[in-house]
Parts: sequence; structure tokens; C-alpha cells
Amino acid sequence: MNSKLTSAPLAYCNQPFLNSPDGRILRILAEYAEPVARFRREQIQDTVVFFGSARFQNRLDAQRILTGVETQKAAGSNSEHEMKRALASLDMARYYEDARRMAFLLTKWSVQIPARRHRFVVTTGGGPGIMEAANLGAHEAGGKTIGLNINLPFEQAPNLYITPSLNFEFHYFFMRKFWFAYLAKALVIFPGGFGTLDELFEILTLAQTQKLAKKILVVIYGSEYWNRIINFQAMADAGTISQEDLDLFKIVDSPEEGFEYLRAGLTTYHLVGEPKRVGERVPEIAKTNP
Repeated sequence: MNSKLTSAPLAYCNQPFLNSPDGRILRILAEYAEPVARFRREQIQDTVVFFGSARFQNRLDAQRILTGVETQKAAGSNSEHEMKRALASLDMARYYEDARRMAFLLTKWSVQIPARRHRFVVTTGGGPGIMEAANLGAHEAGGKTIGLNINLPFEQAPNLYITPSLNFEFHYFFMRKFWFAYLAKALVIFPGGFGTLDELFEILTLAQTQKLAKKILVVIYGSEYWNRIINFQAMADAGTISQEDLDLFKIVDSPEEGFEYLRAGLTTYHLVGEPKRVGERVPEIAKTNP
């Protein structure tokens, strides 16, 4: 009989335990503590988060797809449905280009802010579509840009424009959503699906119920799309929200309009003097001189 037992693994080195249900709390804490360390190391003070569809393509790629479908149609080898999808893809590509432009304008401005840490860093879910567009625009403007990706069965890969040291991968949706909200000073919502709606209404609910200790600006981009998807005024008319709740967000239709609203609000609430209280309104852009 062996008179000496082999040393047991340290608990934090015990991989079967860490991957077990009993280790879940440690995995959750890791998805909090590891980003904290990285954001501190990279000197990130706060963010502006862009949301929108992962399915949108840039205009050049969308045009190439349409050209291919038209060629196949001429040869009689594709359906009318494919043609409609290709035409819709080209139409929606404008939102990709607009997200890229707005992120560029925002980052070009923010990198010039004299501060010890990086301000209003463009952040996305790290994947394709609008996420890629916003990361690309920020990258082109010479700023850091963050990707908060999620481990999914269909393997959403991080796009190429995320700052490598700020490329994150999460297992838990709720921890990823925490990091979207925790550092954010503004949220920009482009046309999107279930996930985009989820993020929009979560932040609006937190703002409405005054559960945010800071002012978060909410920009909803593209009235043509959103007026068909959500009738906010009908909600107010029915009494399910108050008329004042419509002031929690701003609908814009150009990158320049969105950027000017963000610059005015971020300057007013987060750069000039003391932080403003939740519930105070952003002054008219024309009256604000950042």
C-alpha cells in the first residue's frame, strides 16, 4: 500500500470542478473580474454602445450578391424570393454605411478629448453587420474599439476591427449585457431583430424606472424602419407609458444628426462640470457649444 497520497489539485486549478454546476459562481465572477482588469489596463473610462442587425452587409458586398443573383436569374437558375432578398440586402446596406460613418465621427471627436483615460469608446457585440460597421468606423478614426462577443452554437466570430486587447468572449448573456450597460454613456440602436429590441427596451426600462445612476443617451437610428416596427406614440396614447417617456430617446436619420446629438449630450452630462442628475433633459443641440 502506498503510504503517501498524491496532492489534490488546488480548487482554482480543478478544471472538472470549475466546469461543473458548483463552479458556476466562479465562472460568473470571472466574467466580471477579468473584464475589470482589462478595462483598467487599457484605461477605458466609458463607452458608447452600438446595436443593430448582424445580418446587414456593406454596400459593396451587397451589390456583388445582387449582381450574382441577377446573373443566375438570367440563366433561369434562381427564385424570385432570392431576388427579393438580394434587393432588400442592398437597401439595408445603407445602415451599415451609416453606422460606420457615425462611429467614425464619434471616435474622431472623442480621441481629441483631453483626458487621462479613453472616453466614449465605441463598443459592439463584436460580430458582423452593424457591429462590424461600428467597430470599423472607430478603427478608421484611430481609436480603440471594444467587442463583447458571446459564445453561441452557430459560432459568431469576432470581426477584424476590434482592438485585439479589447476583444472579449462571454458565456453568460446576462454578464455580457451587464458590461454593455455598466460603462455606457450612450446607446445607439440601428435597425435589428430580437436581440436589438431586447437591448433597447432593457435600457429604456432602466432609465424609465430611474435605476441608472447616470444619464444614458439613447439614439434610435432610422425612422423609416422603426416607425414600422414600434409605435411609441400609440403606447403613450394608450397610457402604457407616459408622454414624458418619449423624451428618453431621440430618433435620428443621418450619421451627422446622430453624432451632433451625442456630442451635445455627452458634453453636457459627462464632460462639463459635475455629472447631471438622471431625468434632466439634454438641451437643444443648436444651443450647445461643446
